[in-house]
Amino acid sequence: MSTTLCQVMGFIVSSLGVAGCIVSTAMDMWSTQDLYDNPVTAVFQYQGLWRSCVRQSSGFTECRPYFTILGLPAMFQAVRALMIVGIVLGILGLLVCIFALKCIRIGSMEDSAKANMTLTSGIMFIVAGLCAITGVSVFANMLVTNFWMSTANMYQGMQNVQNRYTFGSALFVGWVSGGLALVGGILMCLACRGLIPEESRYKAVSYNASGRNISYRTGPYKVGSGYEPEMKIRKGAGYEEAAQSEDGRRSYPSKHDYV
Repeated sequence: MSTTLCQVMGFIVSSLGVAGCIVSTAMDMWSTQDLYDNPVTAVFQYQGLWRSCVRQSSGFTECRPYFTILGLPAMFQAVRALMIVGIVLGILGLLVCIFALKCIRIGSMEDSAKANMTLTSGIMFIVAGLCAITGVSVFANMLVTNFWMSTANMYQGMQNVQNRYTFGSALFVGWVSGGLALVGGILMCLACRGLIPEESRYKAVSYNASGRNISYRTGPYKVGSGYEPEMKIRKGAGYEEAAQSEDGRRSYPSKHDYV
């Protein structure tokens, strides 16, 4: 019961984490304009991974996608790649996890196969969560660096200074989603231990000799070279069969009795 509960909880938590990663990747508020020095403005700007938007005081919002790939910073493209890899691994982990649930029976699938599938999905969720957390953290580091550079230029008296940007809501969604995917993957790995069948006991194995059974009798035996020709005894008058001696051994005719 505990194994099934752990597996189901891991599936639910991982599903929430993967869904959150998809939502955070699609959101436009990865970076928002800092309004600390100018709280009242007619234009509010915010940017995402795929487009930048401008919202006017009248409520009209205009978004413009990035029409270039090579013109974007390398770290920005790395964040995109990390989020996409995390989403793909999370979706594949969910598909594998559905067939690995203990409460679902598909044909004659054994518990060992379900254990392997559960471990595979758990590893996928863990990697997906790490990719999401790493991608969001890299983007946050970029924002922090640009923020302090803009602040330093502002204190130096430069008039034409670009707007400062701070953390958007998508970053927090990405951090939480990555953590949920990571926790769900750990739960799936723990549930894998309960699905592994116990080791079978070693049974005694009897080995039979190949070929027909041969019975050995104890008693006197004659040692020969194996190359002596078999000699025949002439049957007829004057020849008697060999008599058995008192000690139990049979006496054989002498060599003068052979022709």
